Amino acid sequence: MAQKKTYCDCLNTVKPVRDALDVINGKWKLPIIISVGVGNDRFTDIQESIPGITPKVLAKELKDLEQHKLIKRTVLDEYPVKISYTLEKYANTLTPIIYSLKDWGINHKKKVTEQ
Repeated sequence: MAQKKTYCDCLNTVKPVRDALDVINGKWKLPIIISVGVGNDRFTDIQESIPGITPKVLAKELKDLEQHKLIKRTVLDEYPVKISYTLEKYANTLTPIIYSLKDWGINHKKKVTEQ
């Protein structure tokens, strides 16, 4: 007879998933990570690549992603001062997750629109 899963087994999965979603959840975080990942390194380039995001929200989300060690902010000592954003090496661990979500989203849309 198969052993019944316990409440604790469920929590051992749910808690780390919840922690991950707390970092990347929301309307803007994944689009920002994707935008920077494809080479948009200036604030205005990132903003222009994400329709609907405001400068205030972008600045807040960039700071949050920087605190989570996913985005690196570099101030270039030039005149005028330039600020560059790049993905931290650690952010590359999200790449397979992002592509899996992309594939799942494409397949899910096909599934729900089938007649």
